Amino acid sequence: MRSLRQRLLVSLAVAGAACFSERVGGSNSAITPGQDCRIPLSVIDSGHVVVAIRGFAFAPDSVAVRPGTTVTWINCEDAGTEPHTTTSDASAWDSPDLVPGARYSHTFPSATGSPFTYHCKPHPYMVGKVVVQ
Repeated sequence: MRSLRQRLLVSLAVAGAACFSERVGGSNSAITPGQDCRIPLSVIDSGHVVVAIRGFAFAPDSVAVRPGTTVTWINCEDAGTEPHTTTSDASAWDSPDLVPGARYSHTFPSATGSPFTYHCKPHPYMVGKVVVQ
């Protein structure tokens, strides 16, 4: 059985993202945009799902989570790329502009029966969904 870290690395690799997790000491969560996205191990557990933003797309663009799960979007674009947002179509959340290397998290407290669809405000063709079941 693979460890949680191995499963995350495989899922991000399959999604085509250039992100990986790495232990980051203390409050230091430095990220080198375009080179890698360092995700603190505190974010990687059974109550978290990571969505990479890379190549002007969310990867994966659809996730299914249990109630109480936190989804963290991390901008893995190259330095100098325009910022992105993760913005709920139903006004459930709206991140600030995420420059390369920045991240934003939202917790989904309960199942709703219908997916939470979202988009990037500056790039509305970037879409995704979170299904809470």
